[in-house]
Amino acid sequence: MNFDCVNDRAHTSRLSWLCWAPLVALLAALPAQAQYKVVGADGKVTYTDRPPAPSGSKVTSLSSRGVASGPTDPTLPLELREPAAKYPVTLYTVTGACEPCQSARQLLRQRGIPYGEKQVQSPEDSEALERLSGGRDAPTLAIGSQMMRGLAPEVWGSYLDAAGYPRESRLPSGYQYAAATSIVERREAAAPKPAAAASWPDAPTAPAPASPSGIKF
Repeated sequence: MNFDCVNDRAHTSRLSWLCWAPLVALLAALPAQAQYKVVGADGKVTYTDRPPAPSGSKVTSLSSRGVASGPTDPTLPLELREPAAKYPVTLYTVTGACEPCQSARQLLRQRGIPYGEKQVQSPEDSEALERLSGGRDAPTLAIGSQMMRGLAPEVWGSYLDAAGYPRESRLPSGYQYAAATSIVERREAAAPKPAAAASWPDAPTAPAPASPSGIKF
């Protein structure tokens, strides 16, 4: 696979106007209240409209249509659990040397965003990323169902603001980010569930902008 690096500052301003319309739509689409499905240690299932307190139970957020939108880490504080349940963040990167990918990790970690990382580790992963985002750009960021190809700090920050993530880190002391995994493994694990419910909560989907910074493969 061949990689070409692109300067992010040369493209950020050109992309800004493309992102305002979907950003406004995202703000309008934020649900007033999330719903949660809680599976206790004894297997008992309960539903609640309030984020459950940290416990050993398995907690899954539900969209306004009652569709599971992904697991919620009960160790996170409430101000992070709510946006993470509604609009989970996933960073798509590549293996090997990728300076924009490393910058993307630093940006998310400095802000204290609890994200998962998926890597292109095979041709199958490349194809999977193209199906998900409409391109083969790294890094690519997903906030809920909104895909943003290429590193654009200002644009990413605007979407994180709209999704309700704090602007300063609220992660608990000692929080550990999970190791990156391949894209195909994640999609295969989610195959038994409905496609829309397995990974993406309700959120407006806008055409992905051109890559402001990153690599194409």
